[in-house]
Amino acid sequence: MVNTSIITIGDELLIGQVIDTNSAWMAQQLNKSGIRVNRRVAVGDVWDEIWNALDEESKHADIILITGGLGPTADDITKPLLCKYFGGKLTVNELALQNVTMLFEKIFKRPLTERNIKQAEVPDVCSVIQNKRGTAPGMIFEKNGKIFISMPGVPHEMKGMMESDVIPLLSSRFEVPYITHRTLMTFGIGESMIADRIQDFEESLPTHIKLAYLPNYGMVRLRLTASGKDKQAIDQEVDNLFATLQELVSDHIVTNRDEKMEEVVAKLLTQQQKTLSTAESCTGGFIAHLITSIPGSSAFYKGSIVSYSNEIKKELLDVMDQTLEEKGAVSEEVVIQMVKGSLKQLKTDYAVAVSGIMGPDGGTPEKPVGTVWMAAGNNREIITQKLHFRFERQLNIQLTAVNALNLLRKFIVENNKAG
Repeated sequence: MVNTSIITIGDELLIGQVIDTNSAWMAQQLNKSGIRVNRRVAVGDVWDEIWNALDEESKHADIILITGGLGPTADDITKPLLCKYFGGKLTVNELALQNVTMLFEKIFKRPLTERNIKQAEVPDVCSVIQNKRGTAPGMIFEKNGKIFISMPGVPHEMKGMMESDVIPLLSSRFEVPYITHRTLMTFGIGESMIADRIQDFEESLPTHIKLAYLPNYGMVRLRLTASGKDKQAIDQEVDNLFATLQELVSDHIVTNRDEKMEEVVAKLLTQQQKTLSTAESCTGGFIAHLITSIPGSSAFYKGSIVSYSNEIKKELLDVMDQTLEEKGAVSEEVVIQMVKGSLKQLKTDYAVAVSGIMGPDGGTPEKPVGTVWMAAGNNREIITQKLHFRFERQLNIQLTAVNALNLLRKFIVENNKAG
C-alpha cells in the first residue's frame, strides 16, 4: 500500500482566516486513483516547523504533497526552504519565466518586476511542473526513495497541477489497488436508526469492503468502499452489496448516487423538461444559490423573488395584507401565497417558498427561533411543511434550504406518479 502525507503551509490556515479546502480536495482525488492519504498536517509560515514537518512526514509516507508558501512575498518561505532541504541552489527556469512574462504582458497588463521574475526561480535539484493557471511553478523532489511535490496554495492552480501532472505521475510510478465507491443518500432518518437497521448487513461485510456514515444537514450518506486487484470481481461484489443496502433503507433513499440535493432536483426537472422558481424570505436567496451552482441550471430555473420584507411579499408575490396581519409572515398561509405568487410572476411549472425565523433574535413563545414554514407546488396543488431548527443562524438557513428542496423533490416525484 502506498502511503501519502499532505502538508499545507500558511499562518492563515492555523488562525482560521482561510479554510483548508486544498487537502480535502487532494485527498478525494488521490483516493479515486487508489492512493491512500494517511496523514494531513497544517503548519505556519515558520522555517523550523516546515522543516520538521518534512522530516516527520517522510518517516510515514512514500509521497509527501505540499501546498502553500510559493508566492512572491517575504512570508513565502517554502521555495528557499526546499532548496536548502534538498541541497540545491535557486536558478531561473526558462519555461517558467516565459509563463510569468506572458501572464504579466498579455493577461495582467502590468510591468514585470524583479519580484515577479523571482517566481520563475526553482531549486536546480527539482523537476518543474509548469503552472498553466498562475505564476508559481510546482516542484518535484526525490530523497531516500520518497517523492516530495510542492504546489501553490491557490486552489485552482493546485488543482490544475494535480489533474494534469501529479496524479498521472504518481499513478505511473506506484502500483496502486483498484478502489471503487458506491454512495446513497437518505433523508428523514438519523444515523443511529440507520445503524440499528443495517447492523447485520454491516457486520457481514468482508474485510476489503468498508461502510461509512456521512451525516450532514439532516441527510445521511452511506458509502461502500471496496478495494482489490481484480476490478471486474470487485465491481460485481460491491454492486451486489449496494443493492442489498438500498433495499434495507429504501423508504428513506433520496438518491443512489453521490450527489447533492440540488443536483437531484435538477435531474428531475431536466428529465421532465419543467421549470422552477423560488420565493425566499428567511433564506435570502440561498436556495437560488444552491440551484444556480449547478451547470446548466438556466435550462430549468427562471429565478427567485427574495421577499425578505412584508412589503415585497405583498407587492411582488401578492401575499394578502390580511393574511400577514392575522397569521404573520411565518405561517402556512403566507408560504402558500408565496408559491402562488412565484408561479404567477415567473411563469414556471413548479415553485418552492420558505419563511422562518433564523435567529438569534426575532422569536416569540408561539414562534421561537428556528421556526420555518415551507411550501412547494404547481398550479394544481401545493404541499406544506413546518419545521423547528435549533442551531445558529447560518446552519438554520442551510437546513431550511435543503429541507425545502427535499419537499420540492417529493412533490415532483409524487406529481409525476399521479401524472
